[in-house]
Amino acid sequence: MNDLIETDVLIIGCGIAGGTAALHLADAGVNVTVITRSHDPSNTNTNWAQGGIIYKGDDDTPSLLAEDIQHAGAGYCNPRAVQILAEEGPGLVKQVLIDQLGVEFDHESDGDVSLALEGGHSLPRIVHAADATGAEIERAIMVAIKQHPRINLIAAHVAVDLLTPDHHSLDKLQMYEPKSCVGAYVLNRDTGQVLRVLAKRTILATGGLGQIFLYTTNPKGARGDGVAMAYRAGARVINSEFIQFHPTAFVKQGAPRFLITEAVRGDGGRLCHADGVPFMQKYEPQWKDLAPRDVVSRCIYFEMLDKGVPNVFLDLRSYIKPDKIKHHFPNLYKACLQHDIDMTTELVPVAPAAHYFCGGVWVDEWGLTTVDKLYAVGEVSCTGLHGANRLASTSLLEGLVWGVRAAKHIQERLSDDAAPRPETIPAWVDSGAKPPDPALIAQDMISIQHMMWNYVGLVRSTARLERALSELRHLETEIEGFYRNSQVTDELIGLRNAVRTAVIVAMAAWENKGSVGCHYRE
Repeated sequence: MNDLIETDVLIIGCGIAGGTAALHLADAGVNVTVITRSHDPSNTNTNWAQGGIIYKGDDDTPSLLAEDIQHAGAGYCNPRAVQILAEEGPGLVKQVLIDQLGVEFDHESDGDVSLALEGGHSLPRIVHAADATGAEIERAIMVAIKQHPRINLIAAHVAVDLLTPDHHSLDKLQMYEPKSCVGAYVLNRDTGQVLRVLAKRTILATGGLGQIFLYTTNPKGARGDGVAMAYRAGARVINSEFIQFHPTAFVKQGAPRFLITEAVRGDGGRLCHADGVPFMQKYEPQWKDLAPRDVVSRCIYFEMLDKGVPNVFLDLRSYIKPDKIKHHFPNLYKACLQHDIDMTTELVPVAPAAHYFCGGVWVDEWGLTTVDKLYAVGEVSCTGLHGANRLASTSLLEGLVWGVRAAKHIQERLSDDAAPRPETIPAWVDSGAKPPDPALIAQDMISIQHMMWNYVGLVRSTARLERALSELRHLETEIEGFYRNSQVTDELIGLRNAVRTAVIVAMAAWENKGSVGCHYRE
């Protein structure tokens, strides 16, 4: 059975960042292989994004947008990244998403694209596709990818580890060469076979890490795979303490913690307690319910602590007309109804949940990591755009901008790249051990999630972080032994990556002794 795939560019992940990179390269005549761990290729972080994407508001300018991003980022933003996004982003929304891919955003009756206001923005500049913007973008990307003759899309395949000649090559003299990436070992989830995918250049587009926390708005695959793999390959990882908790995830016994988009508050919804009395004005008189996410999340946390309650509520019924609720938030309305909550007549129970990773694998302005020929785009990467806290609706735009930029950078250099030599990279050797016990994997994963939620969550302290690091490091040692003595599976790969990513986040939080942005220490 052939275990080798050779390609010009390997892209791991196919959300907005990986998908737009793949399409840009393929349109330029490059052969691209895209792998995704899900059996359904559209099941990405992008697909779950309810909120919108930044476009261009009336009387808007790049400098106005840049100011809002830097304000939300609490002085930690990379000025060059902010400038690139502010200048290039809105134009790419028009050129790539609207004109090229035909993404169907909401329009006003006069035909203009509808512009919404979201927290932290100084004017309305966000475009939506109802309350499922990410799903509409992902739909359009997947249609284009599946039709493109130069893109080989492989579902149900998960990357095990990146291939670096200094570590994997049979030629031991490679250890003296600069660190570079030549592809990845990839597991076929259905057959259990591990393939070598060799590529001239590799792009990580694996999304976030929300699943290392007990409560998250992220999909099952968002367990830090890309961060952990890049770290093991020797790439620099930065700003890992900055985990953004979304203030409003649906909370009800037996129901999943799905996201309640802040566009609800943009349309007038207010946070309150069971008596319907709003509380944000006492914390943030100016922004009230539209303060930056880290502020709103902590306010909710303190209110829950003060009142001894497991959640607060969102009041739409008092501020938004029923028809508008059903029209603007049709999917949310249906989702809440499935759990016996009618948004038009009842308060919606909410609490914070881990939502977005503002840090990640360090990249330059073209998405290139510190490992040669390895790029990272989207949430797995850290361009420095978000600083210490992400401004609403910048994430999809960052994925689009750096997906295109990475593709351009690769396109200009690919003709000079030599193809990796298959004879120097060994085939995967399975230890022949038994499949791992799923009960052990499940228990270890639950342990990680509880530790991260209780010790490295919304509010951190020295004692909590020291306890987290002690317990997580011990657990990682156990899991590494477990990994090396078991047949590799998707669940075991995820567990190994989750504990490594958890240690990275906890260590960064421990090292940063101050409070800034979404990193808050008592």
